[in-house]
Amino acid sequence: MPPRFSRVWRPLAGVAAATVMAAGGGIAYSRANAHRSHDKPLVELRRDASGRIIPPKVQHVKSRTELLAELRRNGANQDTEYDLLIIGGGATGTGIALDAVTRGLKVALVEREDFSAGTSSKSTKLVHGGVRYLEKAIWNLDYSQLQLVIEALRERKGFLDIAPHLSSSLPILLPLQHWWQAPYMWIGCKTYDLLAGSQGLESSYLVSRSKALEAFPKLYKDNYVGALVYYDGQHNDSRMNVSLALTASLYGATVLNHVEVTALEKDANGKICGVKVRDVMVGDDSAKEVFSVRAKGVINATGPFTDAIERMDDPSRPPIVAPASGAHIMLPGSLCPKGMGVLDAATSDGRVVFVLPWQGMTVAGTTDNSCAVEREPVARETDVAFILKEVNKLLEPKAALTRDDVLATWSGIRPLVKDPKAGNTESLVRSHLVTVSDSGLLTCAGGKWTTYRQMAEDAVDEAIEAFHLTLKHITLPDITGAGLPGFATNGTCVTRFTPVLGSHGYSTQLPSQLTKVYGIDADIAQHLATNYGDRAWSVLGNAPDSIIRLAPSFPFIEAEIRHSVRSEAACTAADVISRRTRLAFLDVDTALKALPRVIDLMAEELNWGESRREHEWTQTVHFLRSMGLEEARLAVTREEVLSGDIKAQRTKRNGVTVATTSDMLSNGRRELKAPAL
Repeated sequence: MPPRFSRVWRPLAGVAAATVMAAGGGIAYSRANAHRSHDKPLVELRRDASGRIIPPKVQHVKSRTELLAELRRNGANQDTEYDLLIIGGGATGTGIALDAVTRGLKVALVEREDFSAGTSSKSTKLVHGGVRYLEKAIWNLDYSQLQLVIEALRERKGFLDIAPHLSSSLPILLPLQHWWQAPYMWIGCKTYDLLAGSQGLESSYLVSRSKALEAFPKLYKDNYVGALVYYDGQHNDSRMNVSLALTASLYGATVLNHVEVTALEKDANGKICGVKVRDVMVGDDSAKEVFSVRAKGVINATGPFTDAIERMDDPSRPPIVAPASGAHIMLPGSLCPKGMGVLDAATSDGRVVFVLPWQGMTVAGTTDNSCAVEREPVARETDVAFILKEVNKLLEPKAALTRDDVLATWSGIRPLVKDPKAGNTESLVRSHLVTVSDSGLLTCAGGKWTTYRQMAEDAVDEAIEAFHLTLKHITLPDITGAGLPGFATNGTCVTRFTPVLGSHGYSTQLPSQLTKVYGIDADIAQHLATNYGDRAWSVLGNAPDSIIRLAPSFPFIEAEIRHSVRSEAACTAADVISRRTRLAFLDVDTALKALPRVIDLMAEELNWGESRREHEWTQTVHFLRSMGLEEARLAVTREEVLSGDIKAQRTKRNGVTVATTSDMLSNGRRELKAPAL
């Protein structure tokens, strides 16, 4: 038995029962009512006397002009100040805004870039407890690490409840090289299932080699005898982030992207009492007026940029963020044709690599390297080559991938944190950290996408105590579009069960309903339903003449561009092409080809002149570098793209295959290192 395999999985056999107790004892291992069926929506569609669907009329989303005026007005003096002002519009910041506003607090949020412009749009798209963290917890007998896994598994289920159109359960294949590995792997997967308790997804199970190949046809069959299948969650990260921001806004929070904090303001006692901000969307730098916004409490939720805000508070403060980059690549959807992913836990350097179906394509990653903090990180070619090499190890030689198969690349910066109060300042906090400085800056950092909601709850709990906030009992507006009564706040956290916008009218029947009413193609209907939920009615109803594809091979349509500008706070072409639609993440070359039309549509909506169009072109093309666009094409012009000029074409790399399976065969068979989860 290989040493690492024995080291990892033998302890699991001995602690399987103990993990049940660690989860709180008495876990019911039943999946009978594990999650609500989405065959029916929370709010039924209305129909006329003849039975025809009446598309819902959803609540008006405030314009950017209205929100800026609201920010100036409400934050102008002590009588109208906000309870909380949140800096940062990623998963954590928008989660805090939604939590706070649904407790009856007066809330503002400002984000220098766009919602999810940083790490929150550049994840592996998983909502998971972390099988690798479970290994560490078991092998190191680390109870705190085990608690993190349990917390994440509980939160995982919440995504499917509050955003069913953006989240789903995903089966993931764990290949077995030898049958004697099965008992150990089975124990690991069942432990993972058990720790989720009543919040679990489908149960893991064992499959034969033929069934594994049926699910993942390109798997190298000579190396495997079977597989285990376990389940985790998957979601559309940036659309979830935008939905959190918009939901908070609809409930009364003042939420703005492209507004930068330039300084923290302090009173005579040295306590933070607000911030100075400026609207970065104003074209002329000299016209970017700085104005003050008062708040009882200021929260720093800026992820990798946490230390920059910390130094605004105290320039001598030591850094608490230990940034780590995670690279990902996008591959053709044919790699995962049956909707099942693969986990490669036996990579050449011990890192875990996922190969997962997502949005009709295949995402593979990730890496984990220390890095500098930057706004638009670029995936390193060495990381891209590493991921390709590890993916190819899983595949039949004839299915081996080359660099030309990579459709997009990106790198997200994970903000691991060091606890400033810990004796050993080098120790990394694998969960999240909530701390308040002497001057009153509350910082929430660390964690991961899966636990954003718990992070937000902890941050708001701390803010209420630290800033002596009074929770108000108010009735929040109805955001379902069905004219229902709003719900009253009572001061407690309700985000575990508060659906985000788009969720209320979503069901598995929505795609067919959209097709019936608007006559659109089935793939477009499916795309709109699973990206916008019940807001798909608005996408189509408010722009019925814009049901034209942006690219022939993708379901994105022009109506989405108009909807993004009118109802989703999109201000730039990069906002639209990467974070409202996900085209830049799926295929950067196609995104470049679609860019001229995206800019034209936004120009119609926002009355852009020629200079602004040119500015958007230059800025967005340079942004696409962070999505994998080659350096050689950064100077490409709009005219060259429209004409199909060779300068605008993707650079071929001579079809060089990266580390194919056949290169790694030994005596007709490759011996894999045993998986370590």
